[in-house]
Amino acid sequence: MISNYLPTTEWPAIDPATVRMDAKKLAELEPLIKSDYSNINGIVVVRHGYLAYEKYFNNYGSDDTHHVASVTKSVLSALVGIAIEAGYINDVNQKVLDFFPEYVPSADDQQKREITIRHLLTMTAPYPFEDWQEPLDQLCMQPDWVKYTLDILGKKGKIGAFKYSTAGAHLLSAILTRSTGKSAREFANERLFKPIGMQEIPDHEMQSFSYDDLFGKKVRGWVKDPNGISTGGWGLTLHPRDMARFGLLYLNHGIWGTEPIISNAWIEESTRMNPYHYGYLWWLREENGIFAYSAIGDAGNVICCIPEKDLVVAISSQFMMNPRDRWALIKEQILSTILA
Repeated sequence: MISNYLPTTEWPAIDPATVRMDAKKLAELEPLIKSDYSNINGIVVVRHGYLAYEKYFNNYGSDDTHHVASVTKSVLSALVGIAIEAGYINDVNQKVLDFFPEYVPSADDQQKREITIRHLLTMTAPYPFEDWQEPLDQLCMQPDWVKYTLDILGKKGKIGAFKYSTAGAHLLSAILTRSTGKSAREFANERLFKPIGMQEIPDHEMQSFSYDDLFGKKVRGWVKDPNGISTGGWGLTLHPRDMARFGLLYLNHGIWGTEPIISNAWIEESTRMNPYHYGYLWWLREENGIFAYSAIGDAGNVICCIPEKDLVVAISSQFMMNPRDRWALIKEQILSTILA
């Protein structure tokens, strides 16, 4: 389904009834968010391309950017697809080490030589840590994040088993820079953000590599490593409306107006259901006949796309431990407002 409306610079709100949504039920979101989802700073609901609902909390507004944490990974996935379509990268089966000819693994490290871009995109490359126990602090203390990641890549376990890795996503960002000659931030501004009306991300120098600079209150623009590589797994700051624009681009099969931004084949490949419920840096869900793919970041930052309903829900959040599951909010409160 192609939405019959795409926002320009302006994106005025409309009467939800216009897109067959129940305005009264949507109004019930605000008190619920304040009581049960108190770390939500902004929420944007888009149907058929139209802005059906938008609210901000905790003294945030539409002009404020938010660190969207691992939502960054899904943006990076789009950039890899764009780079492949443009011929900068051959395909997802290209070997990771092709991009780092100066890195020579030991003779007995055969597994490292077999890892491809697809393995990084699907989180099926081996690493020497247990799933969901990645020592991200170790990465952040390194003078060279890429070499550190290449060193641990392929260690322990077998290729093909799911193991979530933010370091692997950072390696994809380095591959993007090696192949295009531009940082992920620069490439995104040129090939993704600007063409669909998102605000371009400015370049900010890193003052240090402390927690606040990398993850906390000092995060600005798009975080980068000590060698200037945009962080692949987190560190991007976005406006909630721009989060929604990105989701809408995917619902529109990668086309914005008449302009192809991402190939439809890439989007389909990226969001195809599999046993791990994880595509190319997108989380996949199928429940009660409803299929959704989502960019999900720590603290409850989410871009949820539901093609069957032509619906995008973008939620920006501030960090808190164990926030309430956003899917429950989307499923029980937002999907129930759709009349037809």
